[in-house]
Amino acid sequence: MISEHKKLISNGWIYRKDKEESGVVVNLPHTNQEVPYNYFDEKMYQFISCYEKEFVIEGDEDRHFLYFEGVMTSCKLSIDGMFIGEYKGGYIPHSIEVTDFVEKGKVHKVLVEVDSTERLDVPPFGYVIDYLTFGGIYRDVWYYHVSQTFIKNLFFKYEVMTCDGATGSVKCMPTIQLDNRDVEKEVTLSLRVCQEEKKFQLRVRPGVHNYVLDHFLLDHVTLWNMEQPFLYDCQLVLNGERSHDTANVQIGFREIRIEANKMMLNGKDITLIGLNRHQSYPYVGYAMPKRVQERDAMILKHELGVNVVRTSHYPQSVDFLNQCDQVGLLVLEEIPGWQHVSSRQDWREQVLRDVKGMIERDYNHPSIVTWGVRINESQDDTELYHATNTLARELDDTRPTSGVRCSERSEFLEDIYTMNDFIHDGSDNILRTRERCTGLTEEVPYMVTEFCGHTFPTKKFDQEERIVEHALRHGRILSLARQKEEILGAIGWCAFDYYTHYDFGSGDRICYHGVMDMFRIPKFAAAVYKSQREKSQGYVMEPLTYWTRGERDRGVVFPIHIFTNCDAVELKLGGVSKGKFTKQFFNTDSKMQYLKHPPLVIEMNNGEWGSHWTDAEFIGYDKDEVVITKKFIANPIYSDMIVEADESELRSEVFDATRIVIKAVDQVGNVLPYINESAIVEVEGDLEVIGPNHIHLIGGSSAVWVRTKVGAKKGVGTVRIIASVGYRKELDIQLK
Repeated sequence: MISEHKKLISNGWIYRKDKEESGVVVNLPHTNQEVPYNYFDEKMYQFISCYEKEFVIEGDEDRHFLYFEGVMTSCKLSIDGMFIGEYKGGYIPHSIEVTDFVEKGKVHKVLVEVDSTERLDVPPFGYVIDYLTFGGIYRDVWYYHVSQTFIKNLFFKYEVMTCDGATGSVKCMPTIQLDNRDVEKEVTLSLRVCQEEKKFQLRVRPGVHNYVLDHFLLDHVTLWNMEQPFLYDCQLVLNGERSHDTANVQIGFREIRIEANKMMLNGKDITLIGLNRHQSYPYVGYAMPKRVQERDAMILKHELGVNVVRTSHYPQSVDFLNQCDQVGLLVLEEIPGWQHVSSRQDWREQVLRDVKGMIERDYNHPSIVTWGVRINESQDDTELYHATNTLARELDDTRPTSGVRCSERSEFLEDIYTMNDFIHDGSDNILRTRERCTGLTEEVPYMVTEFCGHTFPTKKFDQEERIVEHALRHGRILSLARQKEEILGAIGWCAFDYYTHYDFGSGDRICYHGVMDMFRIPKFAAAVYKSQREKSQGYVMEPLTYWTRGERDRGVVFPIHIFTNCDAVELKLGGVSKGKFTKQFFNTDSKMQYLKHPPLVIEMNNGEWGSHWTDAEFIGYDKDEVVITKKFIANPIYSDMIVEADESELRSEVFDATRIVIKAVDQVGNVLPYINESAIVEVEGDLEVIGPNHIHLIGGSSAVWVRTKVGAKKGVGTVRIIASVGYRKELDIQLK
């Protein structure tokens, strides 16, 4: 949906759990049922609900559409009691023409009957899956009006001809998809990009067809890359008899090339280091707005420092993908599914619709480097996967296909052999070889798409040795992936804890597999990724310790792994220097020596049980300059409650939200991991809390999201956090 004549209609829907209820007014995105943080019945959101809205047909155009970005799992649409159709698939958009059911200037009532059950005719269902698919209209809805002939899509195909560092020359070969409900006709197209304008004449046939425009060259183009993700605005204007439309898209020009054992971006080798992402949030599941979706991309790129994310296991919010374009985060996007492949024809046909819907929606994202066209961890199905690969290549011959599996020697129909490798158990068995997994002796592109995860689930509040080992396992695998030339890269399982069926996880509906918890608060394993950032992106100093002698076996604190991008670390105990440690002259863990910034390992006989206990300070150096410090106090006391909001401004006219992180800290600002503190969250103004307003800290920290109310107006809202021991903090949120 790229038409200029579009209007967001996500506000003011009437939601009913069933048709007999009076209903409540909601703004979209909306979950059909909020859930507790853990220990709930996943059946509680699996029902049929109804959404209603009145709207007026606008504009002088002849055709009218409703565009649903995401409805879980399927929906039936009616207007003024007239049934329009049923639309399946919870992760792909549905663009529905309603022209024959509406009149200009008339108030119409739209009814959307949403089926959020796990239907056997819709992927990913058919068998139990390791994630939850929360119900409702959980993404935005748009209305748009167009002429009899309009621009349905623009696939901006191009080829980088020359590359000179950050710039290059590009051969452009755009394909335009036109929808013509009129007779055959002549139209004029004007394409503006890179301050140039190209004009084309087309003879347009009735129906929906693709038209390949004459190629043209662009010189001195700034190329999109991970460090400088430069985007160009592109505008396409259509003119002709009963044919008027304008489409706007953003384009990033870059060259992705896959060779036998390497991936190159604009001619430079890259090793993919990343994490998987589920779009799962506390209490509301999938239903978070644009700003929150964007924040995840920023966390992955700027806080964790990864260069790739896999959208496990379905196409994710276009707002998340747009932000990946903006920050330079590469994406492996894949179709919905988890292990099960159905023999039902309608299920298999929906898989192909998912492939088509994913690629047609997301073709122009420069961040996307491969299409995942195989059901995650499924067994071979030659017929189905031959069809998905063929369709993907017909729709987009510029990107390689991939297909994530967990079985060795699986049939290789894609361009990249992608494999989930959970062999590492803490021993010397870290990753399997490419030849063992593929069964092929020749070089083929090979990438690890999951590791760790369910083989070593870790809660943020686990005992120290477990959360340290969790981090070290991530470090060992990333190190070997960087060293082995046969691997394109490795994507860890996973970024954030997520909701799941009772068959998986810890029995409380949560899989504690993330390097961050579900509130996006880091565990020790996050330090492994953060420490690989360049110094220009910020200095990192993360000793993996709580600095207490009661947390490890035998009552000791050493050895301590320090994940840092500094050149050297000085350790002071009780204010006395114990030396300046450098990676060149002191120990690094041999199983992590190939990381860009291997951790320092400090070992000494300090802190034995019964000896005098002291403060500790880790001082990071860039050459001879002190750039970062990390202090630990000998006698930590609950000294403050730190409250920080991701954003200080929200939009009042739509559903908007921001996260507020709450930490109980000691005298030097370290989180107290075993405090059992509670807090009340109060709001004033046009704000409300997502989930309960009485919360408990988990591992010394937690977070809440606050959102704008239905009908919010511009002004100031206040969020007040009141701890049970008396700490009280306030934040003002501007509503613009």
